[in-house]
Amino acid sequence: MSEITLKPGSVTLEQLEAIYCSEVAVKLDPACKDAVEIAAKHVEIAAHGEKPVYGVNTGFGKLASVKIPIDETDQLQRNLILSHCCGVGESIANPAVRLMMVLKLVSLGRGASGVRWNLLELLQGMLNNGVTPVVPSQGSVGASGDLAPLAHMTAVLIGEGQAAYDGKVLPGREALAKAGLEPIALSAKEGLAFINGTQFSTTFAIVGLLDTWRAANTALVTSALSTDAIMGSTAPLRPEIHELRGHAGQIEAARMMRELLDGSEIRESHREDDTRVQDPYCIRCQPQVTGAAMDILRQAARTIIIEANAVTDNPLVLSKSGEIISGGNFHAEPIGFAADMIALAISEIGAIAQRRVALMVDPTLSFDLPPFLTPDPGLNSGFMIAEVTTAALMSENKHLANPCVTDSTPTSANQEDHVSMAAHGARRLVQMVNNLNNILGVELLCAAQGVEFRAPLKTSKPLQQVVERLRENIPTLTVDRYLADDLKLAADFIKNGEVMGASGKKLAPLDSH
Repeated sequence: MSEITLKPGSVTLEQLEAIYCSEVAVKLDPACKDAVEIAAKHVEIAAHGEKPVYGVNTGFGKLASVKIPIDETDQLQRNLILSHCCGVGESIANPAVRLMMVLKLVSLGRGASGVRWNLLELLQGMLNNGVTPVVPSQGSVGASGDLAPLAHMTAVLIGEGQAAYDGKVLPGREALAKAGLEPIALSAKEGLAFINGTQFSTTFAIVGLLDTWRAANTALVTSALSTDAIMGSTAPLRPEIHELRGHAGQIEAARMMRELLDGSEIRESHREDDTRVQDPYCIRCQPQVTGAAMDILRQAARTIIIEANAVTDNPLVLSKSGEIISGGNFHAEPIGFAADMIALAISEIGAIAQRRVALMVDPTLSFDLPPFLTPDPGLNSGFMIAEVTTAALMSENKHLANPCVTDSTPTSANQEDHVSMAAHGARRLVQMVNNLNNILGVELLCAAQGVEFRAPLKTSKPLQQVVERLRENIPTLTVDRYLADDLKLAADFIKNGEVMGASGKKLAPLDSH
C-alpha cells in the first residue's frame, strides 16, 4: 500500500482526495514532532499554575469561570469527551470519517494545540490499522468546533464510543485491541483540542467540492451531446465571444465544448442554417452558466484548502512566547460560506441541465425530435416522466441551496451566540450532488437518444464514444420499459466519472486559476 506523508500547513487537495477515495496509509511528517511536544509542555506548565487558563484548568463555555484543581484536570478532559458525545442521526460513511481524522491530525500537527505526540501516533495508528470511529451525522452548529461529531471520533482514542473494524461495529476499546492499539488517557486541554475545530464541516465541504467539480465537467459533455441532439449551433461557442467577457471558467467551458463537438456530422449538416433562430439559453448560455459555477467552485477550493491546513481549536499555544490565548478559530464561517457557494453552483448546473432535458422531450422546441424521444408516441410515453423527475430534483436542490450561514442561533447559554451552521451546510452537499448526478444522467439518456434519431448522421468522435459506452449497459429506448434501473445506471455513469473517461477528456484542474 502506498503512503502519503502529511506536512501540516501544506497538505494538498490532491492528497486529501486520494485519502478519501482509498484506504491509503498516512504518516504525519516527523519534523513537526518538536513543535507538538513544546506546545504540550507549555500546557502542562499552565495546568500546574495558579492562573486560570480556559480549557486547561477551567470549565468550558458558560462554565469557563469555574476553576478546576490540578488533580482533576485529566478527569475534566475525559468528562468533556463523554458529555459531548451527543450526535444523532445516521452514521457518516467510513471514508468521510477517515478524512476527518486526517484533517484533525494535520491541524494538531501544526504544534499550536498542546496535545502530546503519542495521541497523534494513536490517531495515525487507527487510520492505518482500519479502526474507524462511528460518528453520527447530526449535532454540530459549526462553532466552538464541530463538537459532537469530533467527540464521537475522540471517544475511541480513550477506549469509549464505537468503531468499525474488519467490517464490524465494536466498542471502541475492543476495536483498538483487535488492531493492536491501546487507548490513552487524556491530559490537560487534550480533549478540548480534539473536539474544537472545523474538521467535520471541512470534510463534507471537501467531499462536496470534489463531487461537484466532477459533475460540472461532466455537464459540459452532456450539454454538448444535447446541443447535437437538437441540432443546436456552435457559433455561441466561438472563442472571441468569451474572450471579450474575460471570465476564466466561461472561456474554459466554451473551449471544452468546442473540442467535444469538433467533427460532428450532425453539426456540419446545418452549419449554413445558423441564422434560422437563436437556440434557447440552456444551449446558448451553457459556457456562461456552468463556467461561472466553475469559477465559484475554484474560489471555494481556495478557502477549503486553507481551512484543511489550519489550526482551528481553542485556546491556542503560542510557543514562541509561551502564551496560551483564547480566540475564535473554531468558528466555521469560512467553510460555511464555501459550502453555500458550492450549493449555489450545484443548483444552477442542475437547473440549466433540466431545461435541456425539457427542451429535448418537447416536440414544439426540439427541432423535429419525436415527442418525449420515443419512436411511437402515444402508445409509449418515452422519457416523459424522467423529465418530471429532473424537475423534482431541480426544485429540491433550489430549496437546499438556500444559505445556511445566515441561519445563526445562540447556543450554550448565549456564550456561543453566533454560529456558522457550516456542518449541515456542508453535509447537504452530498444529497445535492446526488440529485445533480441524477439530472445529468437523465440528460445523458435523452441526448444519446436524440443523437441516435439523427442517423445516419453521427455526432463527434468524443461524443460518439460516450454514447457507445452508455449503450454497453443501457439500450436505446424503443418501447416503454421499467426505467428506474436505467436512471440509476446513468447517474452512476455520471458519478463514477465514466462519461469523462469515455469522452477522452480529463477533468480541468481545480487550482488552474
